[in-house]
Amino acid sequence: MISKDTKFLIVGLGLLGGSYAMGLKQEGYTVYGLARRQETIDYALEHDMIDQGQIEVDDFVSQADVIIFGMYPTAMVKWIQTYKHLIKDHTLISDVSGVKTNIVDVIQDELKDKDVEFISCHPMAGRETSGIEYANTEMFKKANFIITPTDKNSQEAIEFCHDLAYTLHFNHIAILSVEEHDHMIAFLSQLCHVIAVSLMNTHDNSHLVEYTGDSFRDLTRIAQINENMWTELFLLNKEILLDEINQFIDSISHFRDVLQEENKEEMKHLFVQSTKRRKLFNKKDAKNL
Repeated sequence: MISKDTKFLIVGLGLLGGSYAMGLKQEGYTVYGLARRQETIDYALEHDMIDQGQIEVDDFVSQADVIIFGMYPTAMVKWIQTYKHLIKDHTLISDVSGVKTNIVDVIQDELKDKDVEFISCHPMAGRETSGIEYANTEMFKKANFIITPTDKNSQEAIEFCHDLAYTLHFNHIAILSVEEHDHMIAFLSQLCHVIAVSLMNTHDNSHLVEYTGDSFRDLTRIAQINENMWTELFLLNKEILLDEINQFIDSISHFRDVLQEENKEEMKHLFVQSTKRRKLFNKKDAKNL
C-alpha cells in the first residue's frame, strides 16, 4: 500500500515519466528524478514536478522506496544490470513499458538475488509528442492502466500498483499476463500505428492538408511517431505483431477483392459487421467512463 511517507524515484523524465512525477507530486508525495540531461532536471524542478533531481546515478538511488522507470525497455534492462547494487532492500520497482516479453523475465531474473521486487505495468496513455515539457496528468483520466504480474510477484505488489493507478486517476485498471498483454497491445496499439504510418507513406503530397477531411486526420493522428521508441517496441514484439499484420493484410485483401468483383452484398455485410463491432466497443468504452 502507498503511504504518504513513500518516496518515489522516476528514472527517465520524458512524457510519461514526467507525467507520473507531476501526478505524484500533486498528490503530496516525495518525488525524486533521474534524467540524462540537466535541462530536464531543471525543468522538472522549476515546474514543481520533483523535490530533488540529478543526472548522476549514485547513492541518490537508495533514497527511494519505489522506483518507476520511464525509459525505453532495453535501456531499462541495461540500467538495472549496471546500477542494481544501488537499489536498497525492499524497494518496489515498476515501469511504463509498452512491451513485456523478453523484458519482464530478464529483469526479474537479474534481480533474483536482491531483496527487491519488480512488477511491470503499462499506462495506456500517451501523446504524439515526447519530452517532459509535454507532461500532463489529464491524459490519465480517460486512460486504462494494465498490471502484468508474473508468478514471482506478490499480492502486495499487485495491490500497490492498483493504488498507484488510482492515485494517478486512471480510468480503468486491468490485470493481464505478460503474454496476454503483448497480444492485446499488438492489435490495439502497434497494428494501429503500422496502419497510420503506412497510410501517410502511401502518397507524398505536401498539399494534402489543403483539402483533407476529418477521416484522414483521425486515421493518421498517431502517424506522428517517435521513431526510436516504436522501432524498439515493434522489434521486441515482432512475432506477435507480424501475425496481426498478416491478418490485417488478409482482411484488406478480401475487401479489395469484394470491390473488384462489385460484390455489393458482401461489401454491405462488411460494413454492417464493422458497425456492430464499433457500437459494442462504444458501449463498453462508455461504461468505463
